[in-house]
Amino acid sequence: MTEIPLDKIDRKILAILQADGRLTNQEVAERVNLSPSPCLRRIKRLEEAGVIRQYVALLDPDKIGLGLLAYVNVRLEKHSEAGAHSNARALGAQNAPVSPRADFAVSVEQWPEVVACYAMTGEMDYLLRVHVEDMDHFSRFMMATLLRHPAVLDVKSSFALQRIKDTTALPLL
Repeated sequence: MTEIPLDKIDRKILAILQADGRLTNQEVAERVNLSPSPCLRRIKRLEEAGVIRQYVALLDPDKIGLGLLAYVNVRLEKHSEAGAHSNARALGAQNAPVSPRADFAVSVEQWPEVVACYAMTGEMDYLLRVHVEDMDHFSRFMMATLLRHPAVLDVKSSFALQRIKDTTALPLL
């Protein structure tokens, strides 16, 4: 991953778009004191470089019936042959077994309740952010999905009691 150089105007454009991605190019240009053409060129450059990944609508989970937020630490079983699986695939073996980590990562992509998944350092392997309707929904997800995954060895769950800060805006220093 290479960083691209961002000047003061680029950072200001990014801050504006993080706050409101629906602004027109004209509105962004006015706020950064540029004419529309150079502003649009800067935005296109930021998009093409991957600095701006996408534009989305952020939904309020409570208003769509997903009022329970859980953070789940997951520990996977460690297979000593995991390195052999990778080596077999690298050597071109057709049906080489998939490592538990790779299999888990593929599975997580299919679980709609999991809105974020991070590989972690420390005692646990993954941290999941899970949005569900209620405790019954969480229980069903745990029992029928997460705990049935063959690589899952242990889980520890914590529930959000109150939202203190929740932002998608990154600090632009």
